[in-house]
Amino acid sequence: MATNERSAVMDEAAVNRAVARMAREIIERNGGTEGLVLMGIHRRGTQIAALLRSEIEKAEGVRVPVGSIDITLYRDDLMQVGPKPVVGGSDLPLSGIDDEKIVIVDDVLYTGRTIRAAMNELMDWGRPAQIHLCVLVDRDGRELPIQADVVGRHVEVLRGQQVEVLVPGLDGRLGVDLVTIRREDA
Repeated sequence: MATNERSAVMDEAAVNRAVARMAREIIERNGGTEGLVLMGIHRRGTQIAALLRSEIEKAEGVRVPVGSIDITLYRDDLMQVGPKPVVGGSDLPLSGIDDEKIVIVDDVLYTGRTIRAAMNELMDWGRPAQIHLCVLVDRDGRELPIQADVVGRHVEVLRGQQVEVLVPGLDGRLGVDLVTIRREDA
């Protein structure tokens, strides 16, 4: 039997501050908003991308295009997922991605495999001018040489722990929790 202990890493105010800072950093890295497209990875990455879009609009007065990526068919463990994986739709901005400055947005960067899958899918759609990676939480445990360009917060995670990003549309609140799984012998 297992019990989970949950502790807050970031509350709603901390996430909002991080998102505001990340939005400014995205604008700075891209030299403004010209050609900028945010692509959120399903599911929580799309929610974070929407928050970033709102902050960019407040800061620059420009509404940047946002799309979403469902990486299900690009996963390297698709056979382990099961015979009938649930596939959602990816959504490209009307302008497409050719020659655009793409920012892939995800909630947590861990092994790097999700980002690899997202880049593979993007390249099937076109040829961006550049791709940057923006994550709310960067934790250790990389299996591929992928690093985020824009990070909300670095979180040290021990064995038996995981990071959970919570968003209002899916979880009822905005925050980041560290969950420790305690195994109890029967």
